[in-house]
Amino acid sequence: MYQKTTLDNGIRIVTEEIPYVKSVSIGFWIVVGSRNERRDENGISHFIEHMLFKGTKKRTAIQIAKEIDSVGGFLNACTNKEYTSFYAKVLSKDFSLAIDLLSDIFLHSIFNPEEIEKEKQVILQEICMVEDTPDEHIQELFNKSFFCNNPLSYSVIGNKENVFAVNQTEMVDFFNEYYTSDRIIISVAGNLEHNEVVRRIEETLGSLPKKNGEIANDLTDLTRHVSVYQKDLEQVHLCFGTKGLSQTHPMRYAGYVLNAVLGGGMSSRLFQEIRERRGLVYSVYSYMSSYSDIGLFTIYAGTDKETFNMVIELVTNELKKFKAHSLTEVELQMAKEQLKGNLILACESIDNRMSKLAKGEIYFGRSVTIDEIIENIEKVTPEEVSQLAEDIFNKDYFSLALLGNVQEEGLADDLLHLI
Repeated sequence: MYQKTTLDNGIRIVTEEIPYVKSVSIGFWIVVGSRNERRDENGISHFIEHMLFKGTKKRTAIQIAKEIDSVGGFLNACTNKEYTSFYAKVLSKDFSLAIDLLSDIFLHSIFNPEEIEKEKQVILQEICMVEDTPDEHIQELFNKSFFCNNPLSYSVIGNKENVFAVNQTEMVDFFNEYYTSDRIIISVAGNLEHNEVVRRIEETLGSLPKKNGEIANDLTDLTRHVSVYQKDLEQVHLCFGTKGLSQTHPMRYAGYVLNAVLGGGMSSRLFQEIRERRGLVYSVYSYMSSYSDIGLFTIYAGTDKETFNMVIELVTNELKKFKAHSLTEVELQMAKEQLKGNLILACESIDNRMSKLAKGEIYFGRSVTIDEIIENIEKVTPEEVSQLAEDIFNKDYFSLALLGNVQEEGLADDLLHLI
């Protein structure tokens, strides 16, 4: 059962009681991420996420780790472009410990300068790890070039220069400015009692001062372009993309179906045509990145430097076919069943249900139920998918990024002709 309470200071508490499980998943979600950063402080949200586990006024980092391990629990965090989350999963009997730990790291972290200097090395290794993983790195690079100078182009983990430069004062100032009551959502799923959750959160976070503010997100003008990043690799990795849909876009369910048919699985058109029939790639897929007011539709593939032009041409051919011909009834039903199956299987996890509650509150201000999602998936028609394909598969918006050992001379003009 879903319930919601808003404290006097604006903190929102959303819960889903699942009485047949023996565990609880709780997350402290803050509506702040890399999109809220200036260019010269890019990466600070992610750095703060790391630092909240590095010691409080009453617990050292090792004490935090030992307390959660001592009950067989799990404690972690993640940073996104639009939100940051700190979460724990424990047995129901240890729920008080989870709240105490999360509240302590959120309210009383000390941002020790010595720990900051040590953690810089950890984050630098994280940056290097991404750069050494080309199928991941190209997606960061594509995002950077697609959104140009807009904060959505910033990497969540930041860059080496900013990591080296950040200090305790900057972290504390950023934390105090953005990690405020109006941006906090406490999401809990599992074997719980809503009123008890509210009581415990009110005891720990209820004293935070009330603050109301708007989050200003500047949209960016999208332009068609090709970006080539030279690196000595065995493959050429490419991302090919166009404007997508926001989290609340009325056509988002048609978008889910479109993505499933085009590149959302092993039976998708891209996978079957480029990998299974042609043998040109090991990996090819599409996905949607959706934000509060804008989105990005991306296709990824990795192939030989002798065949990347052919792969791009095959991708564009599939997009043209999508615009020219409506989905068959078989494709439509298969996509719908795939989406519903993925959703229901994901909701077997209380961690996923906790996350779903939080994201529903962030983007819709309410719980979006599984039944509601399934009902809207079932309503999607071939005409809606065709209309969406016509809108987003527009050559004026398509961009391309390449990472690998490729000859650049004349390449951009050739590729722009293809797309």
